[in-house]
Amino acid sequence: MPVYVDREAPKLWRKICAELTIEISLLAENWKSILAGVIFQYIHGLAAHGVHYMHRPGPILQDSGYSLVPELGQDKGYISESVFTFIFSSFVLWTLQPFIFQSKRFYTVLIWCRVLAYLVVSQILRIVSFYSTQLPGPNYHCREGSKLARLPRPESAIEVLLINFPRGIIYGCGDLIFSSHMIFTLIFVRTYHKYGTKRCVKQFAWLLAVVESLLIIASRKHYTVDIVVAWYTVNLVVFFVDKKLPELPDRSNGSSSLPLLPTSTRDKDGKNKDEQQRSHNGTSSSGDATD
Repeated sequence: MPVYVDREAPKLWRKICAELTIEISLLAENWKSILAGVIFQYIHGLAAHGVHYMHRPGPILQDSGYSLVPELGQDKGYISESVFTFIFSSFVLWTLQPFIFQSKRFYTVLIWCRVLAYLVVSQILRIVSFYSTQLPGPNYHCREGSKLARLPRPESAIEVLLINFPRGIIYGCGDLIFSSHMIFTLIFVRTYHKYGTKRCVKQFAWLLAVVESLLIIASRKHYTVDIVVAWYTVNLVVFFVDKKLPELPDRSNGSSSLPLLPTSTRDKDGKNKDEQQRSHNGTSSSGDATD
């Protein structure tokens, strides 16, 4: 067994290095798109923190989902976060699979360019939605009587720009329509559904998305409308963004317009000898035919 590991380790390392060379060249071409998408994640967090200053706690609105889905309770709110963390980490690891596995279907940099495009468009619509109408938050820390339901007037711009991370993200209020957790969940699931290969994993991913939706409602972190709007908005965003963006190159059949790694000198010499041999054979055959 140790001999097997010793032999396979250099192969895996060469595979990672080869893939890393390709991905770095793609990153050099697409770094502006990646950087813009990452920066917008901060802008989205800043907008969500800003609307908290406008939040006014009040009675929880009538919600049909609350009548159908039993309440988990404040002490079990971690369950939905655990499921979301599993979905998020699983997707990130899956996008790194070209570095490890022999069979490859996509490039990591290109698929994250597309995912960030989905996120930015969805988050722009979300910002417009929760700034248009502020609903009283149903979450426990957003209800009347909670000290976290309202934020005091900021003393400086730095206080707003720092968004009180991570407390300001975890205990935010007012950014309801529509659910940010469902934006990430549905984009990740839809991306795997399109570019993944395992049918059973695709079905399990959609099941997790449904479970996460119900858990968010049961935890009273969002109204049901926030989940429903997320389901059709994100799917429409992905559909229309796919129409505008070029399709990703499929690596599964080995054909791609992207530059491949340079061949070694030994390979080049071997190809040249083969070409010379074929050329010599062709000349000899034509001479015999003439005779």
